Amino acid sequence: MAAIPQLSQPSPTQISKMTTYIKKVAESPGLTSVPSSYAFTPSPNDQAVSDEDPEDSIPIIDFSLLTSGTPDQRSQVIQGLGQACKDWGFFKLINHGVPESLTEAMIEGIREFFNLTDEEKREFEGKNFLDPITCGTSVNTSMEKVFYWRDYLKVFVHPEFHFPNKPAGFRFVRWLCCNCCSELSLEYCKRARGVAWELLKAISESLGLEPFYIEKVMNLDKGLQMFYANFYPPCPQPELAMGLPPHSDHGILSLVTHNGIGGFQLQHNGMWVNVNAIPNSFLVNVADQLEILSNGRYKSILHQAVVNKKVTRISLVMTNGPSLNKIVNPAPELVNNGIDQPAYHGITYKEYLQHRQSNSLPGKGNLDRIRI
Repeated sequence: MAAIPQLSQPSPTQISKMTTYIKKVAESPGLTSVPSSYAFTPSPNDQAVSDEDPEDSIPIIDFSLLTSGTPDQRSQVIQGLGQACKDWGFFKLINHGVPESLTEAMIEGIREFFNLTDEEKREFEGKNFLDPITCGTSVNTSMEKVFYWRDYLKVFVHPEFHFPNKPAGFRFVRWLCCNCCSELSLEYCKRARGVAWELLKAISESLGLEPFYIEKVMNLDKGLQMFYANFYPPCPQPELAMGLPPHSDHGILSLVTHNGIGGFQLQHNGMWVNVNAIPNSFLVNVADQLEILSNGRYKSILHQAVVNKKVTRISLVMTNGPSLNKIVNPAPELVNNGIDQPAYHGITYKEYLQHRQSNSLPGKGNLDRIRI
């Protein structure tokens, strides 16, 4: 498989500032090549890409055994969960209890949102990174010299729930399950949050901490849960464009699902690995705040999104973080043992987000700056 291009920047003369959403660019009549403002130059130092090896594949965690298994089964799953966080920073979550029909309805609703006109989507563009609803393109067009082949919607859904009121009826569409009706987007976010919180109990135990440790010290009852929807339309030259650059997630734990189209890659043992999704599963990853709290025992891992020539990929990401004013430090229980020393400076989650938004640091540069 061809190597993924290094994200080296073109010269300023190649840049033309574009505020148009990538969906409109991709649908331009007669488009046969990537516009220069979206084209990355391949580098000879590109990392190799491999398909997921069945003999060395991303761990699979059965969520039902955490919630309804025997004590021995739960203990084994917690042990496996800790090993997955340590060795991969990712795992696939099956039997998580979020109905497939609910996820499919969310994906179709998001597809309708991105089908809105550019003018309608601009109503949700926002002016500040803390605006509860933000719609945009690329990653940070105010700082980038070359743009990514991606449109996005970002919404704060906890502790206060927000969601766009367009397309008409999406937020308030009624989703029927088990003879009870509920708001589609709210129901999806609540269920995903419940899954994340249950996982964090088990992750606490895998670190030798009490089950509710992370929930308490991160103030999850007031924690910032963010919903992201990513839209990657077909690209005429996918080898020159990038959906999302290599990055780690800023929160504690992220849950990812998509519309069945591949394009998610993670870094493992110095290589990019194409992730093969299991139907109706979540791909779960350790994020930066959990790396800090675990004092580096569990590390957030670089991942990226690549694009393709034929079909649109839609992904849904639920990022679960601490409360904005929470100062995140390595857990004292993991450093006050006379052996380990704190590996990170404490920082509030809000400050962490602000610095990430205002600086174009590659990879895990935002986390690197607080390492001791």
